Amino acid sequence: MYENLVYLDNAAATRLDERVLEAMTPFFFDIYAVATSQFGYSIGLDAREALDNARTRIAAALGASPDEFIFTSGDTESTNLAIKGVALALGEKKGRHIITSPIEDFPVLHSVRALERQGFRVTYVKVDETGRVDLDHLRDSITPETILVSVQTANQEIGTLQDIQAIGEICREKGVVFHTDATQSFTRVPLDVREIPVDLVTVSAHTIHGPKGIGGLYIRKGTPIRKWVDGGFQEFDLRPGVENIPGAVGFAKAVELVTPEETARLQAMRDRLLERLLNEVPHTRLNGHPVHRLPHNANVSFQFIEGESLLLHLDMRGFAVSTGSACFSRSLEASHVILGIGGDHERAHGSVRFTFGRYNKEGDVDRVVEAVAEIVRELRRISPLGKE
Repeated sequence: MYENLVYLDNAAATRLDERVLEAMTPFFFDIYAVATSQFGYSIGLDAREALDNARTRIAAALGASPDEFIFTSGDTESTNLAIKGVALALGEKKGRHIITSPIEDFPVLHSVRALERQGFRVTYVKVDETGRVDLDHLRDSITPETILVSVQTANQEIGTLQDIQAIGEICREKGVVFHTDATQSFTRVPLDVREIPVDLVTVSAHTIHGPKGIGGLYIRKGTPIRKWVDGGFQEFDLRPGVENIPGAVGFAKAVELVTPEETARLQAMRDRLLERLLNEVPHTRLNGHPVHRLPHNANVSFQFIEGESLLLHLDMRGFAVSTGSACFSRSLEASHVILGIGGDHERAHGSVRFTFGRYNKEGDVDRVVEAVAEIVRELRRISPLGKE
């Protein structure tokens, strides 16, 4: 049905790699027991071995030890555990102040807002017009009652990379726990917890051609955190419930299939797309940092048109992209990221994100640019917002 689709929304979800599915399949049909050594039967021991092996391989990609990594159902659960787990552990002992940025993804923003309703105080640190955190404002915002700073590694919409090394050093100097959501950057941008002073890292499989419904949380040894879902003692007594062994195995395989060469190929396609769009389509501007950005992310705003109209016309031509237009948000609000970096509603409504993945081809770039240029010309011709 979608054999001719050019899919350019890989920041939202990626096609499963066949090699990942092959690695997962035995754990659906052959080694399907729960991961346990408690009962001593062979199929359970084999399941436990597979889970431990997957944990070791993913942890190694972060520079972590296996006992510092737990599996979750994805980035949303990981982030909730990180933020609410630290709040539970330190809220009564140290303070009830949390710092984040206004352009974080919803798992972070909605978690801190939930804590605000419980009496926690949240500071939203300033970001510049490219989306990078104001380090001076961050440093000045930390008080003796600050328990957690949560700042993403890379933005989910505009692709801006934060200086998490500098942010981590500030947090370490001030004695504050530092969490980063690395869902968009994991395996594409190096992150070694032996070098970067970060205490909690959210990761997920669904953005790297792994299965949906599996993610993880790195927790540095000694980080104060408490589980907030009641149940059994799985995942070092932090995440109760039967482990998703096929998902964990698939996650580990997906991590190992990402290579620097592949990432460089995606960046080359991204660079060609931006060069052509910015040079050939008038009144087009880049959103996010021009240099410090995800290698596979391009986000631009087209003046005088609605992103939703462009998206729908592209869809009819076989291209899948995403937009910051309010009409494509369940909250019916324009992109909080574009607004958060100082953009107006017109810029937010006209923003479109193109994100590349393993199955994109070099020819996809020219095809989508030519389609965008033609559609934008036609939409501007009939647009009430303005004329070229």
